[in-house]
Amino acid sequence: MKTLEKRIRECNDEGKKAFVPYMMAGDGGLGKLKEKLLFLQEAGVTAIEIGIPFSDPVADGEAIQQAGARALADGVTLRNVLEELERCKGEVTVPLVVMTYLNPVLAFGVPQFVEACKQAGINGLIIPDLPLEESVPLRNELRETDIAWIPLVSLTSPDERIARIAESAEGFLYAVTVNGITGARNDFREDIYSHLQRVKRICTVPVLAGFGISTPTQVREMGNHTDGVIVGSAIVEAFHRDELEKIRELVKASVVKVEIVN
Repeated sequence: MKTLEKRIRECNDEGKKAFVPYMMAGDGGLGKLKEKLLFLQEAGVTAIEIGIPFSDPVADGEAIQQAGARALADGVTLRNVLEELERCKGEVTVPLVVMTYLNPVLAFGVPQFVEACKQAGINGLIIPDLPLEESVPLRNELRETDIAWIPLVSLTSPDERIARIAESAEGFLYAVTVNGITGARNDFREDIYSHLQRVKRICTVPVLAGFGISTPTQVREMGNHTDGVIVGSAIVEAFHRDELEKIRELVKASVVKVEIVN
């Protein structure tokens, strides 16, 4: 079992739901990356998803697109993010997950990218535009490392497809909760909880829900049907506006389990 999955299971064994915030590396300057990571760690998160700015972020909504554009304007790249993360080793002890698109990885070189991730102490990898069928070479590179391969399943995935994707998952399976891009939502599909429960029945690794989750209530409700949640746009916006207490409130919501009556 890789470190990321172990940490999530330990969190669940303590009666908590995993909370994984997403942050855009380099938004506000790469020099603030360590400060933000240490803040999230002190707030009690389970792991941290670190987004790499990219020119064509097809899975991202407006808040994350704007954060990526600000980081790109400051010259932030996949390479210098990994170099900065390597300098954070020793102080940042929560598992770190890199979320990037495929093109920067190919430009870096797959073996070289995996080696740089190892040196930076990365524990998980998400590449939303890399389909299962094309992921084998990269997954082979990750097999003997402590870097977990984290695939996504959508609301439209049939059970057979979910099972195939889940079989490849390490660390956790990312259950997307909306049809579309990231960003805060007021409402979700009426069958979202039954969908999440179905994914959990199929999957043997922890299942975390993400996309659209932006309030403490949504954190509690989604967490009640999964092993944890991922919150992105709300975290990115809170950092940008220096509203750190909002981040603390979101993290705290993952500790309280609320029974949802369907």
